[in-house]
Amino acid sequence: MKARVHVMLKSGVLDPQGEAVRHALGQLGFDGVEGVRQGKVIELDLAETDAEQARATVTEMCEKLLANTVIESYSVEIA
Repeated sequence: MKARVHVMLKSGVLDPQGEAVRHALGQLGFDGVEGVRQGKVIELDLAETDAEQARATVTEMCEKLLANTVIESYSVEIA
């Protein structure tokens, strides 16, 4: 079973990497970009065969390691 975790900074948290990308896009002539938020995607291959158990396990992984829940939010996809 595969899991995909999307991690993004929470709204209101300064995103310097996103701002750097927005600025660079402007320098390249893409003037219509008003904001960029940069995040990360983590893909996991799991031995688990039960989707609900896999979601629970990946959520626990996010809470303990994969996301800094003070400043980041995450979503989990199971396939």
